[in-house]
Amino acid sequence: MDYQELGKKLKDILKLEREPVALKWVSREPRDIPREEEKSRFCTKLNKALNGETFFSTVEEEECMGGLRYTGMKDPSNFPKNMQSGSFLVPGGVYKNIPAVQRSWKNNLAIDPGIFVAILFAPLTRAEFEPDVIFIVGNATQGMELLHANAYDSGSHGLGADSGPICSSMAAVPYLTGKVTYGFGDIGSRNNMKLKTEEIMVSLPATDLERVVLNLEEMKTKTFFR
Repeated sequence: MDYQELGKKLKDILKLEREPVALKWVSREPRDIPREEEKSRFCTKLNKALNGETFFSTVEEEECMGGLRYTGMKDPSNFPKNMQSGSFLVPGGVYKNIPAVQRSWKNNLAIDPGIFVAILFAPLTRAEFEPDVIFIVGNATQGMELLHANAYDSGSHGLGADSGPICSSMAAVPYLTGKVTYGFGDIGSRNNMKLKTEEIMVSLPATDLERVVLNLEEMKTKTFFR
């Protein structure tokens, strides 16, 4: 499958302003992709790839607890107690108290730690690897068309993401469930990525990419989508 060509078609059909991002989890560090140069948050890494950068990241380059926890880079039992409890989120106004944090976290899927050593990030149109997940930022209309394209031949509904961090909802969830996921992002990702007010997020399991692109092409010949 030519993922670069599919990326070009996806960007052209939807008229996306920024690059769809290819994500891949790997069990050994690649030799042909540069390593992330500095520590940053998972959502910041996504933003870099949205803007054209290609790199890989390990536990050493991830500075966010969520990015470490939900992408499987670190066992959460090794976090400080305030990180494990979520108490650090209360003063910032994300949750009212620790019980609310704990209840919310039970709904956040995470990739098991200890399996992978790195995550690859690249614009899909230039990805030299077979991705696991495709992450897309666009406006509400573009998101709607992606969800229609997913349902076009399958009748399947996407999973709507809630207030959980996008390292779970937009990365771990589509990876683990094989479902298209959509949402608005959480407060941390929207601040760190400096998203426009009107921008939303959609993630596709890479195995659905060709089908979704072909469906978009066919839909554009029909009355409602011209």
